[in-house]
Amino acid sequence: MMSINTILSHDFKFSDSKKIKVGIVTSFWNNDITSMLKNSCHNYLINVGLKKSNIVHVDVPGSMELVLASDLLINKKKIDGVIALGCIIKGETNHDRYISQSVCNGLVDVSLKHSLPVIFCVLTTDSKKQALERAGGKNGNKGEDSAYSFLKMIELKDNLNT
Repeated sequence: MMSINTILSHDFKFSDSKKIKVGIVTSFWNNDITSMLKNSCHNYLINVGLKKSNIVHVDVPGSMELVLASDLLINKKKIDGVIALGCIIKGETNHDRYISQSVCNGLVDVSLKHSLPVIFCVLTTDSKKQALERAGGKNGNKGEDSAYSFLKMIELKDNLNT
């Protein structure tokens, strides 16, 4: 796993990071976890040079709503892509599997429909402890990882267009 210092020092090769516009869509369900993801994602983007005014934040009730909100953001705002943040914790039934799979498929569809990066950062864990470990704990910070993935996809798209 790369350290945050290694990632922050990475010289991304896009034409101008000040022009990159991104939507961050965050599920309010399990907000204690998703707010950690949102904050770390946002801070990472600022630290690598994106303008605060070019980061559009939208909150939605749950992970299922990430799909429509991502599509709406791309349609209504001139953004370069979306980072979708959510947290689905296993309960007593298999409901989590249906939600997780639907959200994953929906976000892939949005990405392909618009030919833009739509980053899937929906934690799917068996417990709150596991979620906390992935939102800045011993298993890394998926909020930062998702911001990094978004920038790498922007870099790829920029390089393929030149």
